[in-house]
Amino acid sequence: MQPRIPRQSAEEQDSRRSEQRDHDENDPGLSAELAAALSGARRRAVRDGDRQIDSAHLLHSLLESDPEVRALFDGGPHMARLLGYLVQRSIGYGLRWQGTVEDSGAVPVVTEPAGFSPLAAGALEYACARAALRGGEPARGVDLLAAIVVDRQARAVEVLTRAGIDAGELSARIDVLPSSR
Repeated sequence: MQPRIPRQSAEEQDSRRSEQRDHDENDPGLSAELAAALSGARRRAVRDGDRQIDSAHLLHSLLESDPEVRALFDGGPHMARLLGYLVQRSIGYGLRWQGTVEDSGAVPVVTEPAGFSPLAAGALEYACARAALRGGEPARGVDLLAAIVVDRQARAVEVLTRAGIDAGELSARIDVLPSSR
């Protein structure tokens, strides 16, 4: 079996890294919960054999690692269904996404960080900008979730919809959080 991702020389990788802002768990602009979510999303994408981290990977990891994000979903049957869809991604649901790039065109074009879909990269940039508006504190998981749910073409929004969760209502709950202002 051949690898899905073409091999790059060390020189190509170094030049690509210098051109991109790479968000990782060591980025001081990210909260500990958001850094843990990014790390988890990277592991999940690799394990699932996906070429890039997309919004569904990010949503799944946010739900696992960030209590503030989990609290927005109010538990219940919709939450169980949502987690079920996210877990099934690698064994059936979501297989049609493999080999494709998540990019709806709704998020402004940004230089794509290594390993992120264009939509996920734009969402991360938006999350950091949203945090900057609060006085420069680190971006939180809720900031990233806010960025993800506004794009109706995001894979995460598709999963939310299938689970019976309205992304617009979720966005409204995020906007009224005291720490979102």
